[in-house]
Amino acid sequence: MASIEKAAPLEDLMVAMDVVDTLRHRQQLVDRELDADVRRERLIEKLRDIYQAQGIDVTDQVLADGVRALEEDRFKYTSPADSFSTWLAKLYVKREQWLKPFLLGLGLLVCLCFFYYLAAVRPVQVAHNALPEQLRQSYGEVIQLAGEQEVLAQALELQSYGKQALNNESFDEAQSAVDDLEVMLIKLKSAYQLRVLQEPGERSGVWRIPDANNGARNYYIIIEAVDSRGKVLSIPITSEESGKTTVVSKWGVRVDQSTYQAIGADKKDDGIIQDRAVGQKQRGKLHPEYSISSSGAAITDW
Repeated sequence: MASIEKAAPLEDLMVAMDVVDTLRHRQQLVDRELDADVRRERLIEKLRDIYQAQGIDVTDQVLADGVRALEEDRFKYTSPADSFSTWLAKLYVKREQWLKPFLLGLGLLVCLCFFYYLAAVRPVQVAHNALPEQLRQSYGEVIQLAGEQEVLAQALELQSYGKQALNNESFDEAQSAVDDLEVMLIKLKSAYQLRVLQEPGERSGVWRIPDANNGARNYYIIIEAVDSRGKVLSIPITSEESGKTTVVSKWGVRVDQSTYQAIGADKKDDGIIQDRAVGQKQRGKLHPEYSISSSGAAITDW
């Protein structure tokens, strides 16, 4: 009996909710009848007839409770106001629609970021991490080969510059110092003879009008570097016109006018330059020694 007594209120509540639902679906009836107590009683009678027609026995108390609940807007669902919380709730409810595409897009983005890291970021990090050892090694090799105080001073200056750049995390400047030391090392390791170019179709000398003085001429003879086995070498040469260092197998070295004319006359005589040797570069030295009058200034194209 106890369980039946407890269940009864719940059953009445369910019936009352059904009454309210019936009233909402018959809104015209509500609007017409729900204005006064008398009309409320008539409405209850009509509701009783509706339920009896369906074979449902509903007490007057339940019908009255249902009408009162309608008046008080009980059992009526009101949508919550738009807010961040309701937006999250709706997003969660619709997760089946967006979760898989979102996870797919997120996975693709992670893959792209990973490949970008491997292709672009990681190599730069490796190069930056290698700079201190490259600077140390290049400087050490230069010091071992250098046979001139001038070279030692230049190498020390480049090393100090590179270390300061690394401390400031200026990696491009540090790389520039390493590159300059590497160029210096190539020059120190090399030993060769300098001779004037005279192959068929090749010019042995050129002259230029400098930008700073249109009334003057700069004279150059075209030379090459040949090692002890007769092999023509490629040498890093800095152009006095552009300031760029380029590895070339032939270049122009500036000479005075009389030297330029003498070599030109020698070649013009029979097409052969009798004494092509114009200087020599020894291992451990940075610059060659010329047997002709030359400033050592160079050009790499003409």
